[in-house]
Amino acid sequence: MRKSLKKVNKFRARHIAAVASAFCASATLQAQENQAAGTDVKLDTIVVSGSQTPAAAAKADAQAVPGAAAVIDNADVERGRAANLEDILAFQPGVFAQATGGTGAAKISIRGSGIQTSPGYFREGIKFLYDGIPITGPGGTPDEMLNAAGVNYTEVLYGGNALKYTALSLGGAINFQTHTGYTAPGLRVGLQAGSYDNRKWQASYGGVSGDVDYFVQLQQDWRHGFQHGSNGKGNDGVVNIGWKITSRLDSRLTVRHREEQYIDGSTLTLEALRKDPETQRVNSGRRKPGSTLVGLTTGYNFDDESRLELALGYHHFPHTNGWGSTLPAEWNGVDLSTTLRYIRANDTLFGKKSKTTLTFSDTYQDKGETRTYDRTQSGGPLVNFVRYDGSRDSVLSGTNDLRLAEGPHETWLTTGLAYTRVRRNVRVPFSASANTTPFGKAIDRTDTAVAPRIGLRFQATPELQVVGNVTRSVDPSSSWGLAGSSAVYVRNLQPQKATTFELGLRGNTEWLDGSLTFYRSNVSNELLTIVLAQATATTTAVVVKANAGKTVHQGVEAGLTAKLWKNTEGSSVVLRQALTVSDFHYDKDATFGSNQLPGLPRRAYQAELQYQDASGFYAGLNVRSASSYFVDYANSLKAPSYAILGARVGYEAPSQKYKFYVDFRNLGDKHYVSATSPSYNLGGVDSAVFYPGEGRSVFAGVTFRY
Repeated sequence: MRKSLKKVNKFRARHIAAVASAFCASATLQAQENQAAGTDVKLDTIVVSGSQTPAAAAKADAQAVPGAAAVIDNADVERGRAANLEDILAFQPGVFAQATGGTGAAKISIRGSGIQTSPGYFREGIKFLYDGIPITGPGGTPDEMLNAAGVNYTEVLYGGNALKYTALSLGGAINFQTHTGYTAPGLRVGLQAGSYDNRKWQASYGGVSGDVDYFVQLQQDWRHGFQHGSNGKGNDGVVNIGWKITSRLDSRLTVRHREEQYIDGSTLTLEALRKDPETQRVNSGRRKPGSTLVGLTTGYNFDDESRLELALGYHHFPHTNGWGSTLPAEWNGVDLSTTLRYIRANDTLFGKKSKTTLTFSDTYQDKGETRTYDRTQSGGPLVNFVRYDGSRDSVLSGTNDLRLAEGPHETWLTTGLAYTRVRRNVRVPFSASANTTPFGKAIDRTDTAVAPRIGLRFQATPELQVVGNVTRSVDPSSSWGLAGSSAVYVRNLQPQKATTFELGLRGNTEWLDGSLTFYRSNVSNELLTIVLAQATATTTAVVVKANAGKTVHQGVEAGLTAKLWKNTEGSSVVLRQALTVSDFHYDKDATFGSNQLPGLPRRAYQAELQYQDASGFYAGLNVRSASSYFVDYANSLKAPSYAILGARVGYEAPSQKYKFYVDFRNLGDKHYVSATSPSYNLGGVDSAVFYPGEGRSVFAGVTFRY
């Protein structure tokens, strides 16, 4: 055992050393060139100018995708509270993101992906990345870094439209792009405070020195939480350094570190939630002593305007689940990722303009284990030990965009093909409980699959674009889904596969900017999560995963931003809306027939009416509503519908030297359900499966730039 651990540590050390040495070698080379040329290193403050910011360029790229894609500028998010995925992904139709305690432990789903995964568990069904470096691996996605610290903009690529990041999941991908010295120059200091003793400060500094740009941010946050005793705190550090080594060669090193500990907000019965949603039923938390993401991306530009990129990533994510309980589970994971991409952006094929991208990505679970201890006994002996190391996700993909027609009715054909090879190596070396099931204690299986894609983008008018695609998706189970921390056996789960048909419209005029998308996914072997027993004061929740038969995910996604009024000075009144209509159900299941899949509302709507003054002042009212939905597979119990009101006011100085906001949430102090924990069959009995939404609250923030 010790010899194997030494080998693992040596492998990890070599990978980190490769990342560091490659960057340092580049830095040394450039420094020597500067010294030889007699170049003085001079610190300059660079202000980004020109026709497009990086966020605007990303939005233009999203318009070239033959399907649903969005780019969220973090400057827009920071016009109100920006604490978690619920804040970041607001007003994105088809995306459900609800925080359940003010942390990154949000319920997150795109088009019903990972629909039954409860808040706090590793995310499934969506691939998350920072600067193109994945934090999603064979074990899913840890949630501690999903707070977008130091982020410039966020890409949301629905379903098969995320193939650029070799994401083959039903939900697609979300990529957070970090600020650089160009996008966030100088010193920035931000302070935020609000209800439930929420406090946060952050400070960043960025700039450019010669061919090097740099951005550094530190952040701390605290809260007592909406539910009694659901307190938490965290620290973030972000470093982003770019180096233009030559006119052709460039490299960028990014480092993220997050420490946090918090008490989970607990589920309640509907009766308890209506009487006192601040009640805390169970005091059990999570402690994450330090998660680290290191990424190095190096690219070379050839004479023919093609580009070759190599990205290396190291992701370490230890944590204790059930911290404070009598059966805590200590998790420890390390993922090593490699991405090699070749892009031919200005090419011809059959005499027509063409763009081709070839990508290979690999994420290897170098370390993965969980150990559960019994603190009720003397010495706290080990009662369960599960290992996941050796699991791996590999994808080889090729995509091509071919311009079929030029002119006012420009038409592009998109084709793609991906080959994936997935290994799940999961075993239970030790368990104090006997395995009385028919399942074994170890699985080492490898699955391969091919995922084709075809899409079309047609410019019907200068203001209207028609898009559509057909895509195959493949979602293997996460390694923890085969055997959780308390498992005495390993389940043999099949990969989830689906064929998705998508048709959409995108329009943009001086007064209107919106999209309308229809989609249907025919899913086989959908990976569903079932909570057999909720967490108690002494135990963690008992959760299992299973393959369903055939299921259907279909819906309508509509987003519209309309200028209702504007004057010659630049003041305006803007109405922003997002509507999601979803239908996720079994397809003639032997047990559940055509029952709805539990966990997400069938209809969700968000709107904000805002006055924006030319001086920088803004004020508006907003509403968020959701329909009722089932919380168990037997469709015997529902979460009630709700509608909550809010308001925002703020000011952004024209000089950009400072800005502030005041964000009012749930003005009516409504007691509502923000998310649920999926159950098998509750028999219509009110049960503790409902997470309460936050009550009436107010948050204020201010940012200064120097």
